[in-house]
Amino acid sequence: MKALFAEIDSLMATEIYGRVAAVQGLLVEIAGPIHEMSVGSRLLIDSGEDNPQVPAEVVGFREGHALCMPFSGLEGVRMGCKAVITSRESVVHPSNAWLGRVINALGEPIDGKGPLPNGGLPRKLRSAPPPASERARVGPPLDLGVRALNTFVTCCEGQRMGIFAGSGVGKSVLMSMLARNTQCDTAVIGLIGERGREVQEFIEDDLGEEGLARSVVVVATSDESVLMRRQAAYLAMTVAEHFRDEGDKVLCMMDSVTRFAMAQREIGLSIGEPPTSKGYTPTVFTELPRLLERAGPGKTGSGSITGLFTVLVEGDNHNEPVADAVRGILDGHVVMERGIAERGRYPAINVLKSVSRTMPRCVPPEQQPVLRKAKQLLSTYTDMEELIRLGAYRRGSDPTVDEAIFRFGPIDDFLNQGKDESTTIFEGYAQLANLLEMTQG
Repeated sequence: MKALFAEIDSLMATEIYGRVAAVQGLLVEIAGPIHEMSVGSRLLIDSGEDNPQVPAEVVGFREGHALCMPFSGLEGVRMGCKAVITSRESVVHPSNAWLGRVINALGEPIDGKGPLPNGGLPRKLRSAPPPASERARVGPPLDLGVRALNTFVTCCEGQRMGIFAGSGVGKSVLMSMLARNTQCDTAVIGLIGERGREVQEFIEDDLGEEGLARSVVVVATSDESVLMRRQAAYLAMTVAEHFRDEGDKVLCMMDSVTRFAMAQREIGLSIGEPPTSKGYTPTVFTELPRLLERAGPGKTGSGSITGLFTVLVEGDNHNEPVADAVRGILDGHVVMERGIAERGRYPAINVLKSVSRTMPRCVPPEQQPVLRKAKQLLSTYTDMEELIRLGAYRRGSDPTVDEAIFRFGPIDDFLNQGKDESTTIFEGYAQLANLLEMTQG
């Protein structure tokens, strides 16, 4: 009954509409009863008999007009077109029956498997995270199935991690490994601004039938409107919150947060926001924490959302504005480097620059000397790498450097992992201790 009452309350008692007053780029100005509209209200713009209605969302107000952006193209829209208010806020009705389905940013199925059943209670797309005082702590270590991450950047249940990399360094392949191998109850995967041709490849080849059966995939390709790309991120997080409240351990992966930020930048610039750092508007840096803070542990007694978010660093600059902002919000970051990929080691993770803020408390004490020794050897080799390659270093000059040279090859092979391989956390610890010839006490 509660769900029924909520549905009745959301219905419009009478048809309320305005008229298109101006169109500039992707921005549509609506004149009329703007007191009935609010930021986030949904409208349907009548674009003529031969064209379908254009769904739009109110993103701001100016000089007595509501500023709207469309979810699709504006073909056929002209001055005076009718714009009917359909709802005063953006909501969705997720359910457990969504598992195994591929949907768009509007919550509509795009996998050809028939209608998508709605759940009982409506959920706001832009809801607030649980209060800080009521949130549970992060859980035990989470097995991601990737050796480099399990051993050197251990992630806990309910943690939020960023995967930072330039284009073509292997983010998508790493995401597919994580989607298939991570030990979780449910996975929610948001493909934000993804290349259209890669969607089916990811679902069929990388995720597979077994992975898809426990997943919900939200897709907004790069050719779709900025509103669709932004909303896909909100929808993915909302679906993850539904399963978290069902008590599940949820893995929420988003590729990529940068494209969400770019979509928000386009929206902000369209409504007249002043550009700041690299053209990003102030609302970008307001919306990022509002989105990312929704992941993490739920209230005590509920499930958790482990968030893995990719960040596309422009020009391989890991200090560009979005990367810098996201790094400050999340609980750790994984750095992927082009130089490592170019020498043929995948996933191209630089374990010395990657950090998990929960790792010191979750690694067993007997494993810490092994990890410390491995990092020291990698660091020593990295510092001396140029001299070693030039032949300027003579063996025997420094025992620590000699050992780093001797161990570097085996450690590098350990970090290299095929796309279809999977290694548990404790298997990784054992392999690393074995190649360092250290006993685990």
